[in-house]
Amino acid sequence: MSFNVKKRGKLTYYYNGDRPVLSALVTEEQSDGDLKVYFSGLTGGYSAKNVLGNDELVTMDPHREIPLVFRCWEKWLQDAGICESLKEVDFIEVHAFGCQPKTPNPLVDPIGYAKEQDRLRKAYAEAYSSFFADELPDNGVPARFTVHLVDVPDTAASYEFYSVALVQRS
Repeated sequence: MSFNVKKRGKLTYYYNGDRPVLSALVTEEQSDGDLKVYFSGLTGGYSAKNVLGNDELVTMDPHREIPLVFRCWEKWLQDAGICESLKEVDFIEVHAFGCQPKTPNPLVDPIGYAKEQDRLRKAYAEAYSSFFADELPDNGVPARFTVHLVDVPDTAASYEFYSVALVQRS
């Protein structure tokens, strides 16, 4: 995929289409040559399926979804010609918006719903920490802000991520 690119001063916008809703990436040149990168919000559900071209739609499975989000961001960095690997990026902050379970119905099975909430929160924390420990062991761990929502537009996902990172070139 190739991005449309618009540069304004220190900012460069990487987006698709003639009338985009938002940019996939926005970069900000730093005075020392480093590049601050703002990653658009993504899920490991439909977002990852669309960006990566996967046949399978992953649903409510943080252990599989979280790595997919990071693979999407890595692909965007490659497509934009910024860098080849997330190992070249230091994440500063990650904002995670966790969704409530899709099933069971809380009105029909409130105990099952509460158990599914607990499962998702535990799986989310494990998957998130495992990704940084296993995939980026030499990088630092970003600050994280998590909010739990009723839902996000992606009906398959267990969360949505947005992030800010730094490509340290100096």
